[in-house]
Amino acid sequence: MSSPVSSLRGSPLRVGVVTVAHGRHDHLRHQHRGLARSDRLPEDYVVVAMGDPEISARTLDGLGSRVVPVAVPPDGRLPLAAARNLGARTVLESGADVVVFLDVDCLPGRELVAAYADAASREPEVLWSGPVTYLPPGRGGADLDRLDELDDPHPARPAPARGELVTGGDPDLFWSLSFAVSAEGWARVGGFCEDYTGYGGEDTDFGRSAVAAGLEMGWVGGARAYHQHHPVESPPVRHLDDILRNGALFCERWGEWPMRGWLTAFEEQGLVRRTAEGWERA
Repeated sequence: MSSPVSSLRGSPLRVGVVTVAHGRHDHLRHQHRGLARSDRLPEDYVVVAMGDPEISARTLDGLGSRVVPVAVPPDGRLPLAAARNLGARTVLESGADVVVFLDVDCLPGRELVAAYADAASREPEVLWSGPVTYLPPGRGGADLDRLDELDDPHPARPAPARGELVTGGDPDLFWSLSFAVSAEGWARVGGFCEDYTGYGGEDTDFGRSAVAAGLEMGWVGGARAYHQHHPVESPPVRHLDDILRNGALFCERWGEWPMRGWLTAFEEQGLVRRTAEGWERA
């Protein structure tokens, strides 16, 4: 295992990993196993359980997790932004210098925690992301020792080689599947906007908020993650109302609509129509 990276304060750097979850229990267990095999274990691993009391704390191979609950409102919209903020607040209050966020579906490569810790300690005013590979059906938890063989990062995002750091770029390419930020950077951004609830928009908003707060976008080649397969709907019709609501909020905050590819697909299906203000149900 690699030696701890030093923080800006001179003491060993503390890393907290945050995952928000609602269901996907097998994926969460596989993620825990993956983190426990990391070249560098995080000092803290917090799972924010969104309306899911079946998620419980676990200890595996020297890596413990702790669970903090957050309620889901009666309308059923998952409070993703609020849950991420609660997770960050929890690890920061325990002394984390760097917060790593992993989607519940993401398996970490062995170098991910160490690579994010190193990047954030070198350049704490950068919002760091890592390449993500979407795994095919049937691959995932049983492949933890062979993830490198499956490496095929998503082509729509930067994918530097291991050992490379790339800064700059479009904040709209930020996604919340896998990213890291220093405690100082998180404080400057102020967290996710909790006005977003349900599906869509809050991660793009966070990327823009980070740049507006003076952070750069960055990509860490060594922080590779592997997204476990699950069924998807494209376009995500069941999230149509969330996308319209969150899209209108994003437009109010930033002057334009996000998720335009999905909105155009909904329009082609006759589900939405354009208006002077943006989009609405047809």
